[in-house]
Amino acid sequence: MKKTGVILIIFLQTVAAACPVCERQQPKIVRGIVHGAGPDTSWDYVIVCTVAVIALATLFFSVKWLIKPGEKNKSHIKYSILNND
Repeated sequence: MKKTGVILIIFLQTVAAACPVCERQQPKIVRGIVHGAGPDTSWDYVIVCTVAVIALATLFFSVKWLIKPGEKNKSHIKYSILNND
């Protein structure tokens, strides 16, 4: 288990850090974070930020409704499974 954790950490550090060639090609705001060619236009930043907001909202509501679903109606379908009567 410990060996797997060490391998995972090394893998994530290798993937997360940009290589020197990519680092020189990136704009200052994302330098050292991403690989590949830099963004072509300002729309690339808008698209990435929009997708990040949607992903974070989805994660937030998924966890929120998983922890406390909030269905109070006794005729909800979940009660047909939960009740043994």
